[in-house]
Amino acid sequence: MINLVVASGKGGTGKTTVAVNLALTLAQDQEDLELLDCDAEEPNCHLFIKPDFDNSWEVGIPVPAINSERCNYCGYCAEVCAFNALAVFTDQVMVLAELCHGCGSCAYFCPEKAISEYERTIGIIESGIANGFRFVHGRLNAGEAMSPPLINAVKKQISFEKTTIIDAPPGTSCPVVSAVSDCDFCLLVTEPTPFGLNDLKLAHQMVNKLGVPAGVVINRSDIGDGKAEVYCRENNLPILQKLPFDREMAELYARSEPAVLHLPNWRRRFRDLYDRVVEAREEVDRL
Repeated sequence: MINLVVASGKGGTGKTTVAVNLALTLAQDQEDLELLDCDAEEPNCHLFIKPDFDNSWEVGIPVPAINSERCNYCGYCAEVCAFNALAVFTDQVMVLAELCHGCGSCAYFCPEKAISEYERTIGIIESGIANGFRFVHGRLNAGEAMSPPLINAVKKQISFEKTTIIDAPPGTSCPVVSAVSDCDFCLLVTEPTPFGLNDLKLAHQMVNKLGVPAGVVINRSDIGDGKAEVYCRENNLPILQKLPFDREMAELYARSEPAVLHLPNWRRRFRDLYDRVVEAREEVDRL
């Protein structure tokens, strides 16, 4: 079993398309799998696989509450807070809950033990069944700025007895790091454009820092300048699949219809992609 995360350095490259079609291909081949959508700020895998949700629960982070009777307004809590979530005045402590990362440092180091914690809800997790496999996604509440705690909560639902496909957020910031960390393999989806190449380089640097082996899928591979392929060759980054532009597939996508359910040639492409991922991961294990 493999824990596979699908990521991209930028939005719009086809990351969700790859994750969804890969999951549906494996489901058609009777693979025991699950799909996790960790793009908590804008989850959209459910639009394509249309799951029957049967469970949901809230996710929160611990936020400080100040006991004014014990607090002497020394300001030490604000000093140890790395995220500027506390401001101390002569007779008041202001808690900026939206900036709090729930690390607990303020409560731990408070010399007067004047800080307790309460759970502040930041989003929900929903799970259910779609096309014969388990699906889980997180949805960040509107206005929330910090999704990593919710992403980590979604990843706690991973069953290590199944093949797991994770749809990561776009980019290379903290939410993506949370989604990619500790995975067995990362598929980097890019497009053959200058913007695509720039963000592929950033994503490649990120997975290298995290120590996660990676391969590349070039989407719309028959348009563009070919520089992404040159970069991959020069940096020993395997290209595991090239997906050409296909108008029929694009029309299906616009109707939230995955290509592998309608076009047999695309199903073969994604089956081949998964087989190459397994081979690439086995090659890493042999090294």
